[in-house]
Amino acid sequence: MQPIKIAVVGVGKIARDQHLPSIAGNPGYALVAAASRHGSVEGIRNFTTIEDMLEAVPEIEAVSLCMPPRVRFEAAHAALSAGKHVFLEKPPGATLSEVAILEALAERKGVTLFTSWHSRFAPMVDRARAHLADKTIRRVEIFWHEDVRRWHPNQSWIWEAGGLGVFDPGINALSILTEIVPGHIMVEKSVLEFPENKKQPIAASIAMRTVEGAPISAEFDWRQEGPQTWDITVQTNAGALRLSKGGSELYIGGEEKASGPDREYAGIYERFAKLIRSRQSDTDYQPLRIVADSFLCGERKVVAHFED
Repeated sequence: MQPIKIAVVGVGKIARDQHLPSIAGNPGYALVAAASRHGSVEGIRNFTTIEDMLEAVPEIEAVSLCMPPRVRFEAAHAALSAGKHVFLEKPPGATLSEVAILEALAERKGVTLFTSWHSRFAPMVDRARAHLADKTIRRVEIFWHEDVRRWHPNQSWIWEAGGLGVFDPGINALSILTEIVPGHIMVEKSVLEFPENKKQPIAASIAMRTVEGAPISAEFDWRQEGPQTWDITVQTNAGALRLSKGGSELYIGGEEKASGPDREYAGIYERFAKLIRSRQSDTDYQPLRIVADSFLCGERKVVAHFED
């Protein structure tokens, strides 16, 4: 089986840290080109625009889009229109409308569209989902507190319109939530804290519920120094389950379960290859819908000036 000829668009931190190593480590892919305004990849052809890349390298079969969501739609539309399979870094778009348009275009073109959620591929998420499949969920609590200065340095776009602010990491928690809890999640209310000098929130409190009525609370905060917190606790009729460290540790009834190595991005590229081979798409964007609903239901609070 010939490797899939893939190109990367947006050669920034996430591409260098995760995408390029994962592609290089998967024999199912051959990286043939890259497009980026500010970066390049050694050993392949590099371009400053996706349009120039697609025209000059027609043998490209798939495109991985690693730029921020607010500038991703046009690139995704161009790639799909050219008949290429498309991998969307999370979140899949700046708006729900963008993703719906791309989903319809991919279907018309008969190509794969993959709205990736890397946290769903954390080592213990599948095991948590399997454990909860036959349980009655009574309550879910999410605490996702981290230091924006540590994890998102010099990324000013996150604070601009469409950048999502604290929901950029918070949506990772929501992607795990919607993977392990069956059915739809409904937002009831939220409180969003905006620094007086920023356009996006630095913290959020969200009250949600399952369709059956089980309450779900989420606390997102970008101001936590010291130890970081990425926990999801699910109370069920059979006791408690807790995913910690972003899904890399699992506790059931207080007992820690063995975990495997961190292969989040390796896992999503394996998934993308399978989708391409089977000519299928995976366009779940429920986590983004929950974010959108949180803004719609949100009470806005202005908090102190913040410099990152």
